[in-house]
Amino acid sequence: MKTKKELINSWIDKAEKDLRSAKHELSFPDVVTETVCFHCQQAAEKYLKAYLAFLGLSFTKTHEIGELITKCENKDREISVLKEEGDKLTDYAIEIRYPEEWFEPTLEEAKEAFEIAKKIKEFVLNKIAFTGD
Repeated sequence: MKTKKELINSWIDKAEKDLRSAKHELSFPDVVTETVCFHCQQAAEKYLKAYLAFLGLSFTKTHEIGELITKCENKDREISVLKEEGDKLTDYAIEIRYPEEWFEPTLEEAKEAFEIAKKIKEFVLNKIAFTGD
């Protein structure tokens, strides 16, 4: 069983990989915007789950960014500033991946998703401070 610190670091590591994938995709001239948006949503979700673990709060399996932020608000009201913007990423978790609900985000939307994910990353990493196990 992982320690709390190992679990948090695992979530952060996964989030970093998603954000790196989005950044790499944005560097191509023929950027696949739905891929960027999906990885940004995934990164934000994983950073928030790392923060929830840090705060000692449980969570269910969900892709709803607003719901995750609401759970964080139980112990940190400052995170509220990210809710409206962060919730924009929620649609990129599932709907964007299937043809029934398919839509292709614009390059501007993909860039916005990347900036939102980076804001969530910065917030979470600034809040998490380990003083030991």
